[in-house]
Amino acid sequence: MELSKNYNPSETEVKWNRHWSDKKYFHSQPDSRPSFTVVIPPPNVTGVLHMGHTLNETVQDILVRRARMTGFNACWVPGSDHASIATEAKVVQMLHERGIDKKTLSRPEFLKYAFEWKEKYGGIIYSQIAKLGCSVDWDRVSFTMDDHYYKAVIKVFVNLYKKGWIYRGARMINWDPIAQTALSDEEVEYKDGQGKLYYVKYKVANGIISPKGEDFITIATQRPETIMGDAAICINPNDERYHWLKGQKVIVPMINREIPIIEDDYVDIEFGTGCLKVTPAHDINDYNLGLKHNLPVIDILNQDGTLSEAAQIFVGVERFEARKKVVALLEKEGLLIKEEVYTTRLGYSQRTNCVVEPRISTQWFVKMKELAEPALHAVVDGNIKIHPGDKFLATYKYWLENVKDWCISRQLWWGQQIPAYYDEDGNLFVAETKDEAQQLAGDKSLTQDEDVLDTWFSSWLWPTEVFKGITEPGNEEIKYYYPTSVLVTGQDIIFFWVARMVMAGLEFEHEIPFKDVYFTGMVRDKQGRKMSKSLGNSPDLLGLIDKYGADAVRFGTMISAPAGNDLLFDEAALEQGRNFNNKMWNALKLIQMWQAKSEDIAPDNAQQFALDWMENRLMQAQKEVEKLHKEFKLSEGLKVIYSLIWDDFCSWYLEWIKPGFESPISATVLDKTIRFYEDLLQLLHPYLPFITEEIYHLLKEQTEDLCIKQFGEIKEINSSILESGELLKKVISAIRDARNKNQIKPKDLIKLHIESENKSNYQTIENILSKQVNTESIDYNPCTNTNTIVVAIEKDKFFIESNKEIDTEALKNSLLADLEHQEKFLVSVQKKLSNERFVQNAKPEVVALEQKKQSDAEARIITIKESLAQL
Repeated sequence: MELSKNYNPSETEVKWNRHWSDKKYFHSQPDSRPSFTVVIPPPNVTGVLHMGHTLNETVQDILVRRARMTGFNACWVPGSDHASIATEAKVVQMLHERGIDKKTLSRPEFLKYAFEWKEKYGGIIYSQIAKLGCSVDWDRVSFTMDDHYYKAVIKVFVNLYKKGWIYRGARMINWDPIAQTALSDEEVEYKDGQGKLYYVKYKVANGIISPKGEDFITIATQRPETIMGDAAICINPNDERYHWLKGQKVIVPMINREIPIIEDDYVDIEFGTGCLKVTPAHDINDYNLGLKHNLPVIDILNQDGTLSEAAQIFVGVERFEARKKVVALLEKEGLLIKEEVYTTRLGYSQRTNCVVEPRISTQWFVKMKELAEPALHAVVDGNIKIHPGDKFLATYKYWLENVKDWCISRQLWWGQQIPAYYDEDGNLFVAETKDEAQQLAGDKSLTQDEDVLDTWFSSWLWPTEVFKGITEPGNEEIKYYYPTSVLVTGQDIIFFWVARMVMAGLEFEHEIPFKDVYFTGMVRDKQGRKMSKSLGNSPDLLGLIDKYGADAVRFGTMISAPAGNDLLFDEAALEQGRNFNNKMWNALKLIQMWQAKSEDIAPDNAQQFALDWMENRLMQAQKEVEKLHKEFKLSEGLKVIYSLIWDDFCSWYLEWIKPGFESPISATVLDKTIRFYEDLLQLLHPYLPFITEEIYHLLKEQTEDLCIKQFGEIKEINSSILESGELLKKVISAIRDARNKNQIKPKDLIKLHIESENKSNYQTIENILSKQVNTESIDYNPCTNTNTIVVAIEKDKFFIESNKEIDTEALKNSLLADLEHQEKFLVSVQKKLSNERFVQNAKPEVVALEQKKQSDAEARIITIKESLAQL
């Protein structure tokens, strides 16, 4: 078969995706093998894959594919999250485009439209996951609004309510005015920004005058639009400046309502003016002060963030527009003293990016302390391992040690409706179904709570309910697949999801939900900015796959993504991945060319050494990759394989075994070379599945597909052969470099004199060395010719003799530059070894490596100086 000049990924990827799917390779059922289970962090049904997803899914696929090839029954469950707030917003937008107002619909009618939207757009992200090459079990797709999942969420709610861990109450919560729903504390993102402090006059009632002769006090506020909701002014009882105000009242500007002066040591005498306006409906601290002093709660904002009737002025005006109008009115009435710019910190909704409003509202909450304690011990005691632990363990601990009750109710229709029912007298009945609630209520008419549950209240059950562990407890699959093996997720949802899944797993399955958690870093652009739609710096994944191929995208994503560290996305890494694919493709073409002229002849000495070296180098890399995978250092694993294929196999090994021009190749050498390439492709397959499967089948007729081929046992390594190979590479590189610097053409023959105490080291590799550097002869006698190039490698010297006149001045400068480099390097190593803390704390093998670097550098410096003395 004649191969194309360059590898063409598009046809290959479609072909192998279809083939793997037809063969059902990625479908899993319980059997006698050990399970390796991964549940996909369910992306929003509204979404498309962005680069963060790409990194996450690629990491998971690498782990799953390698497990499948290592004897595990790998099960990777795909699915998506119904994403209450985001999806409802999308559906409302769709309805608006059709001229339909949500308010005119009944709940069932709205849900019909929502499921219509989900069916139309929900599959987009799945097609992208498939295009990326993810080996998920498509027979197991789960959705958090599936019937069984819905029932599981309701069952859990009722269970926790009966235990007294879910309660309903009026509390100050976070309110999203755009989505018009409550948010949990973890769904609020705080950002620093520029704001203004407005200094406003509040007239004192009853004509009371201050010691300074003023009939007002000054209040500094950053939210003048809430002045109309003021319930009191608070002073510190120990503040001598305001003793004259005790027991007095002041008049709220613009609306002329009297409010009392209250005293509380909560007020910081040194901050601002020392007088604090108390607006219980619009600040959590004011709310607590209000409870303590029995103040009225005056809510001047509607659910959509416009001013309510209670504000008395600017009713119906949006809150930030109202701020401008209030400031203008204060200025007009002579009540605005000054404005000051200052740095402020505002909370934003992670869903809609609008400024969150504190709001008193009756909501449903989960008591978290009881759930948090076991989840904390599960990680601290090492039952669940976090990677990288040094970076995220402290974050996990801090959140669980300081956890607050979780607000789980949302004022939406898309989601699991809270299973709470009220009779006409307001009595509450909680049950899994209305029929069960009716049995509790007797013959009274019941109305179900309008709210739905927070999306995270469904996704915290994900590792359990994808195997129906809640709805069918103790079934065969939950017993086989649970706990799952590893969770791969982003660091930004450690609170929302990871910790809560641990809580749910321990509470409902009485077992941890996963054994390892691998946190990927954040994907950022070259300027270090987080990728986002608003910045326009997030590339289109499908566009990148069309341009470079899925394997190249996976390569570019993984090559610079160490666990937990942020990834600076650069398209040049994808270009590197494409070049790597073409390098492997060219190696295939070279091997196919040799196949046409192979003969049953014995390998020569050079080829035999190359075979032995490549076999040991491959086993060495296999062991290293296995160790890195156990440590979840997947990016480092890819780098090892990349160097192994690009450098050791393609650049060195294939050159060493290459037959002479028009000469046949040994069939033995060719067969072993194909086997080496198969093993290399198998090692790389979890990272780049498509090209490896394609080349694997083009090398020769195969009896099985690469994606299910099992890794063999790694044999013992012959370290002396590896050392000889490394020495050979060093010598070839150094001599080629010296030839090039002295303008000795590759085709020009040279005589090589080797001066070494261990000439046997070179006799083993002499045949390859001669061929690679084009020698006329190699000997181990002292060189008498002064017209030579001297190359120093550690203690050994290489004298290159050619017909060309040697530029001794250039040679001298080259050796001096090398000497300077080696001396600086030696100083840096000696500095490290003289550091007692390093020597005491570093691993023995690390110290030994530094000591070897020192001795090698010292030997090389002596050799260079001797070479310089001979010039």
